[in-house]
Amino acid sequence: MTFEEVIAERGELADLLAGLTPGQWDAPTLCEGWRVREVVAHTTMPFRRSAGRVLVELVKAGGNFNRAADRLARRDAARMSGAELLAVLRANLDHPWRPPGGGVAGALSHDVIHGLDITVALGLDRVVPPDRIATVFAAMSPRSIAFFGTDLTGVELRATDLDWSLGAGSPVTGRAQDLLLVVCGRRLPPGHLEGDAAGRFTAERRVG
Repeated sequence: MTFEEVIAERGELADLLAGLTPGQWDAPTLCEGWRVREVVAHTTMPFRRSAGRVLVELVKAGGNFNRAADRLARRDAARMSGAELLAVLRANLDHPWRPPGGGVAGALSHDVIHGLDITVALGLDRVVPPDRIATVFAAMSPRSIAFFGTDLTGVELRATDLDWSLGAGSPVTGRAQDLLLVVCGRRLPPGHLEGDAAGRFTAERRVG
């Protein structure tokens, strides 16, 4: 893959965010406890904060990266408007940030997964190009999959739009991008997955 795919992913997400209403910026995403604005604050954090500043927050969080990231995302989302967050994203489409040890594929994974956290939760029918999803899957190791803690016991995830599967057992089928979210521990809205075990990875339908 090339870094051009990362630039394209960020640009497409920026275009989508530009069309959101104020209510959508405050809507929940598939990242538990985060609205759209917290997710965008998180994805743009490497563009706005130095590695040293992040390290200080990590120390404050007792070495727990998820806790530090949550604290920073909430703080920045409270201080910055949607327009300001979007402007940061647009200004950094070609920012060279890579997650530690992740390389270009790691940067693409970060943007793709969090972009889907937003679009799937909002019910926006954005389809990430399958070759980008394939790149994200190829970059995943058993260790990185285990990091999310998703219980895939007795289940085979099988993509309907990509030659990809994971696990063994009762088939759960869906678009590759939806199965990526399953692997990452997200619970999807109803209607995204098929199979007897699909309910394990599906959120309850919201009422009202």
